Amino acid sequence: MKNIIDRFLDYVKYDTQSEDDVEAFPSTKGQRVLLSHIAGELESIGLSDVSMDEYGYVFATLPSNIDKKVPTVGFISHVDTSPEISDSNVNPIITKNYDGNNIVLNKEENIILSTDEFPSIKKYKGHTIITTDGTTLLGADDKAGVAEIVTAMEYLVNHPEIKHGDVRVGFTPDEEVGRGVDFFNVQKFNADFAYTLDGGELGDLNYENFNAAKATITINGVSVHTGSAKNIMKNSVLIGNELLALLPQNETPSTTEGYEGFYHVDYFEGNVDKATIKYIIRDFHMDGLEAKKNKFIEIAEILNKKYGKDTVIIDIKDQYYNMADKIKENMYIIDTAKKAMESIGVAPKISPIRGGTDGSRLSYMGLLTPNLFTGGANFHGRYEYIPVSSMEKAVELIIKIIDIIYNDKK
Repeated sequence: MKNIIDRFLDYVKYDTQSEDDVEAFPSTKGQRVLLSHIAGELESIGLSDVSMDEYGYVFATLPSNIDKKVPTVGFISHVDTSPEISDSNVNPIITKNYDGNNIVLNKEENIILSTDEFPSIKKYKGHTIITTDGTTLLGADDKAGVAEIVTAMEYLVNHPEIKHGDVRVGFTPDEEVGRGVDFFNVQKFNADFAYTLDGGELGDLNYENFNAAKATITINGVSVHTGSAKNIMKNSVLIGNELLALLPQNETPSTTEGYEGFYHVDYFEGNVDKATIKYIIRDFHMDGLEAKKNKFIEIAEILNKKYGKDTVIIDIKDQYYNMADKIKENMYIIDTAKKAMESIGVAPKISPIRGGTDGSRLSYMGLLTPNLFTGGANFHGRYEYIPVSSMEKAVELIIKIIDIIYNDKK
């Protein structure tokens, strides 16, 4: 049986960074390569009904080993990594018996995982921690989730004394660019409910998430020679800066927490003639999301009145919604996860996801899918890390949830 460390280190070798604004699905070829590898691994450990469809989704079944019908539970993770920083040539560093101090990730470039900047790491003193070498992200989001699901399935195949109904597993591409379940066949997946393993540190249990939209802003300037520009030139970069300044400066990711929403500019490119700005818009409440979307429209009207019609063109698209509105009617799913965590010695930490998961959209597609911890921290960056003990607990959690579902329905 392959241990969780070896499996995880195998997966992070694959370059699976997804790419936004690409028509192809998956958006990058590397994702399909890893998904194919996972499909082969699922077959080799003894799962049934292993399939990989034209879109790259990998589904498989751990068949029931009991005579009676119990709910079919699913476990889902995504293989892609964030476009925000490279995952090419990931070189993980394993720190055994972590001493509670700073971890030097890259001596040559003086990149340090500092306990002053990331104090939560100190609670893992004495544990084995996997980090990056400071030049890439690690990919625990969400290859840790993939490794945990596959490892749990292998354990159950090898331990038939643990009774269970049908268990479905699924692995998806392009979650990080908001397209993870665009072509996910809920009917084919055929689970009564599911969990994503896409959360953060030990104990995380999430069934609330942002309502989300994205705004693409095109600014059309007028470029002329600077020597004769007075009253003629319209500099799209300066107009873009003006637009940024008209948005609330205290509603950004770095100034908000908990249930507070935000506007986040994650792309700004242009010249005098034309500029493009991309924003993500987040709020836990639908009326808050609508207010933020309307703010962009109001600003566009102000700037178009000042600089001329169609100077600022805004395209806003909804991405996903708060799954709490669906899951609150079916709290058995949450209660089962809480009970499972408590039984393996993990204190549940129920908190809102300041982001989204595949489960956010799946819950609106008829498959209720809250989110469980993977154990990682500092996702989407060079300071990402994951304690091995947390991954092992995630494997235990999957097995215990399956066990509870069987025993609750005996």
